[in-house]
Amino acid sequence: MSKPDGSSVDDVKERVLKAALPLVPFDGWCDRVLREAGRAANVADVDVRAAFPRGVIDLVAYYADDADRRMAEAMKGVDLAALRVRERVTLGVRRRIEAVADSKEASRRAAAVFALPQHSVDGMQSVYRSVDAIWRAVGDTSADFNFYTKRALLAGVYTSTMLHWFADTSEGVADTWAFLDRRIGEVMQIEKFKASAQKFVAGLPNPLSILGSFRHPRG
Repeated sequence: MSKPDGSSVDDVKERVLKAALPLVPFDGWCDRVLREAGRAANVADVDVRAAFPRGVIDLVAYYADDADRRMAEAMKGVDLAALRVRERVTLGVRRRIEAVADSKEASRRAAAVFALPQHSVDGMQSVYRSVDAIWRAVGDTSADFNFYTKRALLAGVYTSTMLHWFADTSEGVADTWAFLDRRIGEVMQIEKFKASAQKFVAGLPNPLSILGSFRHPRG
């Protein structure tokens, strides 16, 4: 959809976000920042409200979604076939963090906003979109129960790594990347255990058949 000045809603969102980011480290994510960013971006108040109907929480969500898009774009040039699944996922999480590396304080404050009770659903939805974007960017095509378990496991890795990164002052955030490697390793162990358990269960007799033998004993 285009605005009267010829700009699209996506263009308005992009311009307002760009204008807001320098303000957030000082004032946080708040409606006043949203209004000031709109004016700094030369966007009419009515167009700001149309682009972010729920106010600043929509701007925070857009900030996270924009980082997801930039992560996916950065992954397009990667030769995924040359990497193991573990390496692909690790790289995906790294690229997602790197997408907000130049706005670390804004990202920290966004996490704080999502942690508020009134925005907890938005926070969970944002995390889901991020881990889903990472899995898709690394070539995941699962459509069965694994689709959900992969995203649930990665959500734990992603959120804990982000929290570690917020407090990381090591050179090149080396501590964060080491933490990420350990967390991915733990998840891979869970996946190996799950695969072994599935094989074990598959080799067991059908429980319905066993019950049937009790109902109809052999003579």
